[in-house]
Amino acid sequence: MGMLDGKNVLVTGVLTEKSIAFSVARLCQEEGATVVLTGVPRSLKITKAISRRLPQEAPVVELDVTDPEQLSGLADAVREHVPHVDGVVHAIGFAPQSVMGGEFLNASWEDVATAMQISAFSYQALAVAAAPLMSEGGSIVGLTFDGSFAWPVYDWMGVAKAALEATSRYTARDLGPKQIRSNMVSAGPIKTTAATHIPGFDQMESQWGERAPLGWDSSDPEPTARTVTALLSDWFPATTGELIHVDGGVHMMGQ
Repeated sequence: MGMLDGKNVLVTGVLTEKSIAFSVARLCQEEGATVVLTGVPRSLKITKAISRRLPQEAPVVELDVTDPEQLSGLADAVREHVPHVDGVVHAIGFAPQSVMGGEFLNASWEDVATAMQISAFSYQALAVAAAPLMSEGGSIVGLTFDGSFAWPVYDWMGVAKAALEATSRYTARDLGPKQIRSNMVSAGPIKTTAATHIPGFDQMESQWGERAPLGWDSSDPEPTARTVTALLSDWFPATTGELIHVDGGVHMMGQ
């Protein structure tokens, strides 16, 4: 008997088998959930192809979190596959390279605004769009890279992550009366497709394993995916507005 037996979970951000979101979708299915994926229009075919590599092929609905019409139509699109959802995974993030890699002081508002909308505001937008689908006891889980620090090369994406974490807390406050939880999982650096597009990513990742008391394998999204899956279950019924680190322990080490 799996921890997600009978539950329906909506997972965003599945683009490759190496992604954290893919591992989450796979684990959710292995734990008994029915999974529905979302994909942005420009890469919808990719998400559909990747969905066939899951234990059970998952349906894919189109969703661009910057498109108000697609957000307002999300509930109806998902209901074509499942009557409701018990969990939502926010694995969405993007920033133009011009706002990372040591360009903090040179970034334009136009590019920063793009990063903030897609990487932070989208959490609220997704929560609002999915809330009509969610039953009491539902769980929204987002992925972040600890926004408490000024990381090398992360720049405005780090600011966006700090905003994302704050957005999760306010979501937890406002959806709590509906018995819907909102939590974040802060993962250490994982060599996903998105990470490889961060200028200077290797600078952050290269020494992580040496600093982590538990060690760290940047090629393995499984520990992070397990934590997300657990938060989607009923095993954390009174936990909301929380940030859980899955980073080998680096977050608690001194410089």
